[in-house]
Amino acid sequence: MLEAHARAGIRNRLLHGVALGDWDLIGPHLEQVTLKEHQVIEVPHKPIAHAYFLEIGVASVVAVDAQDHRIEVGVIGYEGITGVPLIMGDNRAQHSTYMQIGGVGHRIHADVLCGAMAQSETLRALMLKSAQGFMIQTAQTALANGRAKLEQRLARWLLMAHDRMTTNAVPLTHEFLAVMLGVRRAGITVAIHGFERRGLVTTRRGQLTLVNRAGIEQVAGSFYGTPEAELNRLLAVQVDK
Repeated sequence: MLEAHARAGIRNRLLHGVALGDWDLIGPHLEQVTLKEHQVIEVPHKPIAHAYFLEIGVASVVAVDAQDHRIEVGVIGYEGITGVPLIMGDNRAQHSTYMQIGGVGHRIHADVLCGAMAQSETLRALMLKSAQGFMIQTAQTALANGRAKLEQRLARWLLMAHDRMTTNAVPLTHEFLAVMLGVRRAGITVAIHGFERRGLVTTRRGQLTLVNRAGIEQVAGSFYGTPEAELNRLLAVQVDK
């Protein structure tokens, strides 16, 4: 349970935007949780039990087909909330969602969140803005997957992960990135070695550290930045806290 006075220590951006009048609808029902790497949050075509407001860590939303082909369609960190279908009026997951980088956060039961949105138009509007921001991100991911070169896609992914981290080090493996970006592992290895030679990153087993973020942004080019700017716009309106 999270009391109103405890909000000062909250890192989740969406929770910071909840109006004081709406806090009583969700605050008492938030449960602090530790989220382990690879922990499953949503299973395709199954009911969503909880929505998660992440504080630290990154959740990966992955599209999966009947033959188990997989590709990442979006990431969620401290800026938002999992369980986007709940916000849109559905209680079933369409994609697989799990923690790609472990951390901590707060969860709320799906029924409680939906009930709170039904009671408060301002809370529902805030959650819809977050959902819209995520939809913009998934559209930009589709654009990058279809039009960007591998090194541009890799740069974009590293920037998005870094945006949601508290350090410059991003825990990952080449195998993981290959699945997330829908490419061969060999291509990821070549791209990362290229980044190393250019002084953009350093690597050690299971971890990559960003050394020159500005240089990585140059590589990503126009494929990075639009969803981030749009989310800032959507959440820029100050509410009564």
